[in-house]
Amino acid sequence: MPTATADHIEIRVESACQIEERLNSAVKDLQALAVRAGTHGILVTRLEPGRFRVSLSDQVPFGVTRESTF
Repeated sequence: MPTATADHIEIRVESACQIEERLNSAVKDLQALAVRAGTHGILVTRLEPGRFRVSLSDQVPFGVTRESTF
């Protein structure tokens, strides 16, 4: 189940087939916030196996989604 704050969503998955669906959903949710801010991109970070954080980031250009590992 995703955990959300104003600027990020944390996702836990138990199988590989859940990853794409849940990450896409989180990115879509944060895109609406990014458009309002107009200054942040989206950073997807793998924190550990099965655990990801999708966040607004001023280190990523607006309109861009970037992946990173922690």
